[in-house]
Amino acid sequence: MSTEIKTGEVNWRSLLICVAIGLALWFVPAPGGLDAEAWHLFSIFVATIVALVIKPVPMGSTAIIALTLIVLTKTLTLEQSLSGFQNTTIWLIVIAFFISRGFIKTGLGTRIAYIFVRLFGKKTLGLSYSMLFSDLILAPAMPSNTARAGGIIFPIIRSLSETYESRAGDGTERRVGAFLTKVSFQGDMITSAMFVTAMAANPLAVQITQDITGETITWGGWALAAIVPGLISLIIIPLVIYKLYPPELKETPEAADIAGRKLKEMGPLKREEKFMIGVFLLLLTLWIFGTNFGINATTSAFVGLCVLLLTQVLTWSDIKKEEGAWDTLVWFAVLVMMASYLNELGMIPWFSGLMQESATQLSWMAALIVLAIVYFYSHYFFASNTAHVSAMYAAFLSVIVAAGAPPLLSALILAFFSNLFGCLTHYGAGPAPVFFGSGYVSQQKWWMLGFIISIIHIIVWIGAGGLWWKLLGLW
Repeated sequence: MSTEIKTGEVNWRSLLICVAIGLALWFVPAPGGLDAEAWHLFSIFVATIVALVIKPVPMGSTAIIALTLIVLTKTLTLEQSLSGFQNTTIWLIVIAFFISRGFIKTGLGTRIAYIFVRLFGKKTLGLSYSMLFSDLILAPAMPSNTARAGGIIFPIIRSLSETYESRAGDGTERRVGAFLTKVSFQGDMITSAMFVTAMAANPLAVQITQDITGETITWGGWALAAIVPGLISLIIIPLVIYKLYPPELKETPEAADIAGRKLKEMGPLKREEKFMIGVFLLLLTLWIFGTNFGINATTSAFVGLCVLLLTQVLTWSDIKKEEGAWDTLVWFAVLVMMASYLNELGMIPWFSGLMQESATQLSWMAALIVLAIVYFYSHYFFASNTAHVSAMYAAFLSVIVAAGAPPLLSALILAFFSNLFGCLTHYGAGPAPVFFGSGYVSQQKWWMLGFIISIIHIIVWIGAGGLWWKLLGLW
């Protein structure tokens, strides 16, 4: 018999567990060298992270409850508790959500995917690469990797798989469907690591890095650091899956024809799509070069959104309906606020000092590699990239930097891994339930391939990536 007590969106049993954990920590005396205020904020923070993992209420509700408790307990003032909503990094990701709606609404995202299928889709391996590079093109302006992969890429995969009579549950999964599903999911984890605006929790890592180390990770700096290991991973991973989990059907000549027909049905580029392309190119230019003219990434995003609104590619009704953006604004603002004040009140410096002695037993490079790998595989315990970044990014970064590792290099490696570790399980990232839920790949195969791919990611990003970052002067 189920012991869950659930009313609508609220799972009361899980909620009580979170409250009990928070209260238990609250009434434990603050450790020596740490103020009670910092310890109380930490207790609410831990309860919040547990809630993000076991989900007694939706993420936005969790954030609002945490904020309210912080104010009611006088841990912080109302003004301090609301300070996260002024954060420019948060507004960058929120506006990127709005802009990504334009790709879906205009059909431009689907058109891009079909163009790649028409060009490279005559073989199953080529078809998989066409999906990956479609994702790569869309990633800079679509921070919801679930919307990007699940809303644009996956429906095309499903349609093409069924065209080749590859369906879940009838023994034909391995014809093409299982291979395309696995490659596209794994590719999305890579593209999410390649741009600040490609996954919703990336800017959270940027903000925590600035709070802890004082280092600023720019949009262009992130993309430049990720481009070489990212492209290597995008090339290698489909080949690995093709070898270990090959499709039964190696040739797919009809796919290119189907894509051609779909593009013909869509007709020539619509006015809205042309504006969307123009705004996309404008944004990339401003994100890369805007700082030279005093225009930061968030201001650039506002400019792009204004153009889309004035040209009616998006309407205010579209903006109001973009639930993911408003949801992100709420939870992101609260998490950033808590992370910032944990640092300001001395919790994170206290933890760093505590760990510094043990961390200095290793060379900085050994400490960085070992702790980054531990951070990577601890994702088996998380069902959300955001929860993992919120819970562990600051602590791991503090310890690695305390060991003497270059702060910017350490922050970037952990930030990249905060996306790549989604490769491990069928629940560890937003797009995972969409792809796994299709039924094309068994859980055993998903985990086995995920673990092998994780090893490849670590080798590529620390090995080839390390050489590239040396060239860039990051260490």
